[in-house]
Amino acid sequence: MADKVKNGRKSGQMATMGKVLNYIRRYWFLVGLSLILAAVTVALTLYVPILTGDAVDLLLGKGSVDFDGVSAIMIKIGIAVLITALSQWVMNTCNNHITYHVVKDIREDAFHRLEELPLKYLDAHAYGDIVSRVVADVDTFADGLLMGFTQLFTGVLTIFGTLIFMLVTNVPIALVVVCITPVSFLVAKFIATRTFSMFKLQSETRGEQTALIEEMIGNQKVVKTFSREEAVKEQFREINGRLEKCSLKAIFFSSLTNPCTRFVNSLVYAGVGIFGAFLAIRGGISVGRLSCFLSYANQYTKPFNEISGVVTELQNALACAARIFELIDEQPQIPDGEKAKELTAARGNVKLENVYFSYVPDKKLIENFNLEVKPGQRVAIVGPTGCGKTTLINLLMRFYDVNSGRICVDGTDIRELTRGSLRTSYGMVLQETWLRAGTIRDNIRMGKPGASEEEVTAAAKSAHAHSFIKRLPNGYDTVITEDGGSLSQGQKQLLCIARVMLCLPPMLILDEATSSIDTRTELKIQNAFAAMMEGRTSFIVAHRLSTIQEADIILVMKDGNIIEQGSHDSLLAKGGFYANLYNSQFAG
Repeated sequence: MADKVKNGRKSGQMATMGKVLNYIRRYWFLVGLSLILAAVTVALTLYVPILTGDAVDLLLGKGSVDFDGVSAIMIKIGIAVLITALSQWVMNTCNNHITYHVVKDIREDAFHRLEELPLKYLDAHAYGDIVSRVVADVDTFADGLLMGFTQLFTGVLTIFGTLIFMLVTNVPIALVVVCITPVSFLVAKFIATRTFSMFKLQSETRGEQTALIEEMIGNQKVVKTFSREEAVKEQFREINGRLEKCSLKAIFFSSLTNPCTRFVNSLVYAGVGIFGAFLAIRGGISVGRLSCFLSYANQYTKPFNEISGVVTELQNALACAARIFELIDEQPQIPDGEKAKELTAARGNVKLENVYFSYVPDKKLIENFNLEVKPGQRVAIVGPTGCGKTTLINLLMRFYDVNSGRICVDGTDIRELTRGSLRTSYGMVLQETWLRAGTIRDNIRMGKPGASEEEVTAAAKSAHAHSFIKRLPNGYDTVITEDGGSLSQGQKQLLCIARVMLCLPPMLILDEATSSIDTRTELKIQNAFAAMMEGRTSFIVAHRLSTIQEADIILVMKDGNIIEQGSHDSLLAKGGFYANLYNSQFAG
């Protein structure tokens, strides 16, 4: 079992790395240039110790210092250092360009995928966790990727380049270094195999924490109303405690990198120093060449420090990347077919035939649902909470597709229509308002961006929103924050109603559209709705039955089925479920 988990983790890491490389491959020219510059930097860095060793040999012996030779070597060292610095600067610029362009591409793909995902994905995931993936996880991935580009190329090239230079200079001492090298790989492997899962758990817990914070900020009034502050604090403490534990474990193993690799560095340096000293005593190597070797030993082991740190950061980056790619790889909603038709000038004939639907396969909701609505009819949908009213609206708008059966508009299955044209044919006002950051005018114009000032004002007057808009500091130019800011719930709902009245689509969906509006304004809105619904097919979801008495058809739903249907008077005369529901509201 443990082997399966281990193999699964390795295959997951390899798959994530493959996806990262696919993004990097787009910038192959910069990657190639960075590699070339890394090679130049390493070659010159390794050439300087040789020049230094030659200079040391020219300084040995009393009164026999070759000042001309030393001066020439110093000039060469200066030129090599200048070229190295320039190469490193250009290489770092290339690495920054690659990293942040890759991050930009990943963020764009993640956001585009969010726009393409079906609503069932968003309904099943906490918003804060999704935000954490697109923002925090991508930032962590960027840090690891940048460190990888900056230090990995030069580190690997330095190791191999140093070995080659040492083998060319003196084989026995080089073999001492080669024999101690496996210790570094064992240390790196030990750390790498233990950090990935810990950093992944850290990212997941951080996403859970972000989700809780986002939820609590968005619903702070509810929290305070029900005195849930202490319970929320306790929930936050629990998540924060788990985040602390997994972070400590991840940081503990990653912090082993530096002392462990420094220990290996000391072993290599000591081995070269002791073995080289015995060779120098016997005349097997000059003092200058030994100083060159000691410099190489230091340069050879230094990249192991960096690479071990890079490996740790890459483990963290890959863990975050895996969460991002989980989002990007999610199955998007089924696209419109190539032969999908545009719904234009809809008459409003809506028909549901043998519709079955459930959000969860083992929990049935709507079964064998049949309904035919003629153009211009007003259909009210009532029933207890959870009976399927809002689900029916989701199916009409094709936010969800039916499991079986079909829904037709003007005789065409809505799956054969483009989603855009279907949804444009509906005007929708929900109980939950949604406003974007911008001016009042922009929010009303959302469904009709090219609307004139007169049209916007007329729509606001029809929705009885004009009077309160004029009282705002800048009228229609007043800028509001996301979700309406300081506007009351009723004012936000009036703006959403004005938005629909501006578009005047051929079909309407009103889901508790006046739930947050005072009774006096509601009567006026009902009159405006009545005028707007004239000749338009309308679906009205309502709990207050006084608002639907004029509907042509009232559908009474329970457990996903229509148990009664008819006009208000005929349903009252039956004395069934609707009559009981109506009388319970007006018992006085």
